[in-house]
Formats: sequence, structure tokens, C-alpha cells
Amino acid sequence: MQELKNMNKITVLGAGAWGTAVAIAVAARHDVLLWGRNAEQMAATEAARENTHYLPGQPLPAALRVTADVDAALAHVCDAADDEAPLLIAACPVAGLRPLLESLKGRRIPNVVWLCKGFEYGTGLLPHQVVREILGDGVPGAALSGPSFAQEVAKGLPCALTVASSSPALRERVVGAVHGGNLRVYGCDDLIGVEVGGAVKNVLAIATGTADGLGLGLNARAALITRGLAEITRLGEALGAQAGTFMGLTGMGDLILTCTGDLSRNRRVGLALAEGKPLATIVAELGHVAEGVPCSKAVRELAAKLGVDMPITNAVAAVLFDGYDAKEMAAQLLARDPRNELA
Repeated sequence: MQELKNMNKITVLGAGAWGTAVAIAVAARHDVLLWGRNAEQMAATEAARENTHYLPGQPLPAALRVTADVDAALAHVCDAADDEAPLLIAACPVAGLRPLLESLKGRRIPNVVWLCKGFEYGTGLLPHQVVREILGDGVPGAALSGPSFAQEVAKGLPCALTVASSSPALRERVVGAVHGGNLRVYGCDDLIGVEVGGAVKNVLAIATGTADGLGLGLNARAALITRGLAEITRLGEALGAQAGTFMGLTGMGDLILTCTGDLSRNRRVGLALAEGKPLATIVAELGHVAEGVPCSKAVRELAAKLGVDMPITNAVAAVLFDGYDAKEMAAQLLARDPRNELA
């Protein structure tokens, strides 16, 4: 795949850690505008040339512009000519995707690329379904996902991502814009598989963090990751995904990173659960969104509706929301009847 020769006009909507990291990564080669809804925070970010709240210690490139003016942020891409290869990147949590998209209705949106991973709680919808419901079929959309910690991407360390879309043209545009330097980007047409892998791995990271916090050992961690991948695949196939997708970056790759990396917010939730901390305290101390928390409840409900067996996910949701003890749930998982591994 050849890189696009022209500089892209890119707007990133959402100045959290991941949105800021992506903006930093592409600002060296493109005309990038980073928008955040908090005017005070964006003013502080501009003054310090650093997102001290979500990505401290990582300076913004001189070319990266920041704003709290949503009209200016949207005009940057919505008024761009097609030869300027505009890209609109939504860098909000899943819970914020619907209200963000609602604010875009009635505007000329060239495309939308989302970075969030999860199921929308209450509807059980994946991000691409939320996008279609709000913006219709006329706006090309794509998910940019994969094993990636914001801090490392912002520092320019090597990383590989996948862009999934039913639009070959949009996949090529995203690859051309983001691929380069230490960032590799692969294209994929299995949007469901990429989104399911990115969502459910966060739940499994809470499980492995809990197991590590309880001192269950590295053997238990390996078992949880492997059996967790089986759960992800079962749910994905039930939703129409391709099984092979889960052996790639957005399945196995993202699962391994999130379950084992110390930068994983969801893993840290699990470690805190093992200490017996209440969920409200854990979330407050974290200071960031841990998508696996609401996702576990949404996935449990969806799996029950589809008749998909997801015992690890069910255990995580029970500890988070039903008052079950982490040690008790670990014992119940170990006490399950044996079965054929690949059944």
C-alpha cells in the first residue's frame, strides 16, 4: 500500500490520552486539529504544549493545533476539498459516541473513524452500529484498533494497528494517513470481528489483573488469556465475525497486551478488585475510563441473549456489579466441569 502523497486534513474529536496520542503521531506529516470539550483544559494544554491531565510528560508537536471550538474543528475537515484527504477521528469512549455523533447531524461529514472499543450499554450495539443509526449509510466509517498504549504511541515507539471498514477507499485513506515511521497499519474488512475483539479483551484484562492480584500465578494468567480468546471468538462468530480475525492484532494481539501490560487501565481495575477495593473507589483512583467495566455488563447481557457461553466474562461482571467476592468467583471458575477444549 502506497502512502498518500498529499497532506491530510485531520480533526481528532476528543483530547483524552488516546486521542491526544493519535494526534501527536500523525501531526508530523499532516494538518491536524485536536478538539476537546473542556475549554479550560484545552487552554491549559495550549499554554503548556502538553496534555498534563491525560498524557503528562509528552510534549505536543509544534504543528499540532488544539481547540475547544467545535465549529472550527469540524470546519477543518467538513470544508476541506477531497484532494485534501480529510479524516474525522472520534476519540471518545463508547458511552460518549452517541452524543458526539448526534452533535454532527446535519453537517457535511466526509467520513468518521472511531477509536473507542466496547459495546454501548443499554443497546448492546457495537460502535459501527451506533454510527449507522445516527449518521445513516451515507457516511463512510472505519474502526482503528489494535494493541496500543497511548503513552508508547505518543513517544513514537513501534506499534501495529488495524483499520476495519466496508469501504476500501476509506481503509486506504486511513492507512495512507496513519501508516509510517514506527506505526504500521493493516487493512481489514471484518468490522464486527475487529470491534468485538477490541471490546471484550478489556473484560478479560480485568479477569487477569484480578488473578494476578490474588497470586494465582503465571499458569493461571496464560489459561485465562487463552480461554478468554475462546470466549471472544464464540461471541464474535455469533455476531457474524470471521474466526480468523481473532488470531490477529485486534484479537490475540490486543488481548495479550491489555492482560499483561502494566499500562493497562483494565488490568489495574482487576488488581484493585483483588485487594478488595469497592468499584467506586477503583474508578475514582484510576482517573481515566476503563472500558471493561461497563462492557462486562453489556457483554454478559448480550451473551445471554445470544446463548453464548462466556463464563469468565460472567465472573467479572458478578464481581463488579453483583457483590461477589473475587476469590469465590475464581474458585467457581476452577470448579467448572471439564469439556473439549475446541468445542
